[in-house]
Amino acid sequence: MDTEPPVKPPLADIDTDEMVGIDVGILKYAHDTDGTAVESLDLLDERNRLEREQRKLSHKEYESSNWEKQRRRVVECHFDIKRKRRDFLHKLSAYYAREYDLVAVEDLTVAEMLESPRNSRNTASAAWSTFTNMFEYKCKREGTHFVEVDPGGTTKECAQCGVETEELLWVRKHSCPGCGFEADRDGNAAWNILLRGLSKLAVGHSEGTPVETALPTGTAAVPAKRVVETGSPCLKEPPKAASRQG
Repeated sequence: MDTEPPVKPPLADIDTDEMVGIDVGILKYAHDTDGTAVESLDLLDERNRLEREQRKLSHKEYESSNWEKQRRRVVECHFDIKRKRRDFLHKLSAYYAREYDLVAVEDLTVAEMLESPRNSRNTASAAWSTFTNMFEYKCKREGTHFVEVDPGGTTKECAQCGVETEELLWVRKHSCPGCGFEADRDGNAAWNILLRGLSKLAVGHSEGTPVETALPTGTAAVPAKRVVETGSPCLKEPPKAASRQG
């Protein structure tokens, strides 16, 4: 029997610790405003196996019985990679949808990014569009507000004062020349994503909030394996998730 999704809490009643902005990337798949950075899923062994099986397939006589058997092994390798990636994305998106009342993410134009010769394979593997699609329907299921924002300039703009700074990609620390605010580069981007989400939803916030009062000073790096094994970047079940089930 289908049940109605829970009613979303009024935007005005959502506290800072019940909202999150998430920046996605390559080295760290997701970096949020609570200072948690989830590493990308390591599928190197699976990709190496796929390449081996594809080489074997190229040596078989086309459409022979041995070729067909090897073709099936290649298909199995593709399926294994897809299954493990989707499992990771399902569990990570489900965690955020359960844990928070408001989630802000980037509205990434993945198709255009795939056309770029740089990082196209990694971008495809990141499956960002799949992640955001999962996110959207899981937030609806959990009664969580979901908002996508323009990602342009989120890494350049200071989340504290708004000054834009050109930073080389390899520089992983944001240091604002305007106000002196320092933070992890991706963490700063995550706050800009959240602030843009709040603006898009017309949610007001006081001066210096939430960035000045709530931005964590450090970053907790979490291996993707923990997400796969526990369904959460946290070792313990999130307390809010338990309360919502009741």
